[in-house]
Amino acid sequence: MALSYKARRRWSLVVLLLGLPAYIVVAVSIVALFDRPSIWLELGIYVGLGLAWALPLRRVFRGVGQADPETGRE
Repeated sequence: MALSYKARRRWSLVVLLLGLPAYIVVAVSIVALFDRPSIWLELGIYVGLGLAWALPLRRVFRGVGQADPETGRE
């Protein structure tokens, strides 16, 4: 099922307003479980969690910043 341009814009806004703060809380909570890991391990955890969050949602964000292709105007 392909999302329309307007639906992708709305979903991307929902994901950024609700999903990004939730990701930040989860990431900080996971890092807090460890007894202050090294900076490289901490960076690796944040990068890994960021990819795990963003990769599944890339279809929602693809092309949202461009003009609406359904209007026919450029």
